[in-house]
Amino acid sequence: MTGTGGYLPIAEHGIIGDLRSAALVGTNGTVDWFCAPRFDSPSVFASLLDAEKGGHWSLAPTSDVATRHQFYYPDSNILITRFLTDHGIVEVQDFMVILRPHDEGHRQRLVRRVTSVRGEVGMAVEIAPRTDYARERPDVEVTDGGVRFTGGSVALDLVSTVTLEAGDAQAGAEFTLAEGDSEVFVLEVGDRSGHADTIDLPAAEELFEGTVAFWQRWLSRSTYEGRWRERVHRSALTLKMLTHEPTGAVIASPTMALPEQLGGERNWDYRYVWMRDAAFTLYALLRLGFTEEAGAFIAWMTKRFESPGDGKQGPLRVMYTIDGDETPAEVELDHLDGYRGSRPVLCGNGASDQLQLDIYGEIVDSVYLYNKYGSGISHDDWQNLTVIVDWVRENWDQPDEGIWETRAGRQDHVFSRLMCWVAIERMIRMARQRGLPGDVAAWTTSRDEIYDQIMERGWDPEVGSFVQRYGATTLDASVLLMPMVKFCSPTEPRFLATLDAINADLVVDTLVFRYDVEDSPDGLDGGEGTFSMCSFWNVEAMTRAGRLEHARIALEKMFSYGNHLGLYAEEIGLTGDQLGNFPQAFTHLSLISSAINLDRALG
Repeated sequence: MTGTGGYLPIAEHGIIGDLRSAALVGTNGTVDWFCAPRFDSPSVFASLLDAEKGGHWSLAPTSDVATRHQFYYPDSNILITRFLTDHGIVEVQDFMVILRPHDEGHRQRLVRRVTSVRGEVGMAVEIAPRTDYARERPDVEVTDGGVRFTGGSVALDLVSTVTLEAGDAQAGAEFTLAEGDSEVFVLEVGDRSGHADTIDLPAAEELFEGTVAFWQRWLSRSTYEGRWRERVHRSALTLKMLTHEPTGAVIASPTMALPEQLGGERNWDYRYVWMRDAAFTLYALLRLGFTEEAGAFIAWMTKRFESPGDGKQGPLRVMYTIDGDETPAEVELDHLDGYRGSRPVLCGNGASDQLQLDIYGEIVDSVYLYNKYGSGISHDDWQNLTVIVDWVRENWDQPDEGIWETRAGRQDHVFSRLMCWVAIERMIRMARQRGLPGDVAAWTTSRDEIYDQIMERGWDPEVGSFVQRYGATTLDASVLLMPMVKFCSPTEPRFLATLDAINADLVVDTLVFRYDVEDSPDGLDGGEGTFSMCSFWNVEAMTRAGRLEHARIALEKMFSYGNHLGLYAEEIGLTGDQLGNFPQAFTHLSLISSAINLDRALG
């Protein structure tokens, strides 16, 4: 299926990666998004954001294709695309090479191996890198084993078993595969001039087998054996792919500027680390048995405690780069057309300057989880955390931009207050469980004050629900987390009424809107799709409330909204199309959590 103007639907993609960067490969055989050498580096291929100028790497039959299929090699992140034509069947295997954990000698290589499964099929390959977000057209020269692209911000070497012809900032070839024949292409990031690297089929097979072994060994550590093993494990593999192994950071998504509404302006850059994701990431990793990854991420996160900010948005930032630095300023790449004309194309993220008080609850909760199920918090980290939580005690009762990063000014958000309660409550738990020093009496007073305020001002008796913010009647899906964070019992009458209200007003066929943008203007034009993360939160809320039949059918329906590979973007439109950046870590984290908890409840 081809999208409007040469763009595939967002859902018509798979992802491959090497724990440093990732690439999207369409069902048409085109690599249309790849940033190198890191997730947050400028793009090499970006035809996903500009079909004409963005840069691409296509590999497909020259004859008409009747059917296309895409799947992952079992228990791995090796993507296979099959083309069925009148002349035969061709299979393209795409993967980024990763052979061993924490490999200091890692070489970033994107491998494409194509095989004729049946018949004789003509093929065409074209590689047209456009580095620095398509602001550069690199020089190309023919080498002994392929071609080399230089002169831009990143050097690229392509070696191949096919003889390539160089053109204007691109290279390509047409070739024929007899039944059983294979050809291979390996794109390496970084100038390897002086190296006589070539590729042959046995060497490509070694790279394939080594990468399969890496992913299968990693996934074998999972402790999950429940009803939805395939779905949960695909989400785990995706989450692992969004991990930057050298630092332990987990990014929100490998893409930027994919629209939440086609033609709209909600086109954000998600290639950074959101502190909000911390507790959900730790929970998913620990529940699945991936303690090493959990430890690496907690080490990355607690490092941020050592250098608190200037207080403008609190001691911690909403988001960081992979290295833990301030994210780049939000700028528009006005030379790019945007996905199907969705502009502006934004790089960097202006929300990094916002005050979002809820992050402190998620951060402290993640430390609590690791302290409970992992190796425990260090003395220095605890001391740093007490300073942060003392700031929360003094600053929780103020307006902020909130979890949804609105741009309509600060409000008194109920969810922000809720997570400030979580931050202080978890500190009390850790202090008591391990005898750690802290002003537990003062913490308890603040905790109870927040609780009483939420119950008094966050609950609207006329609406019959907890609301988005004080003084408003707007519903908000974020309050579905109340029982999950232990603020109230899942059978608390006020929460059950809230669950009913949200399902009546914000849910369409199990798809959940985060809030009504018309009822609660957020400073942006246009609408948006339903939030898949919130849809999985609704499943978990129903599970905890004992509504197991409703929860199970809702979860099964949500599985039907994933793409053909079980991947999810941030949002889903009412026609079932994936919207927003893809794939989205938070969506897959909430899938894992909802599936695990419903599994346990069903017995």
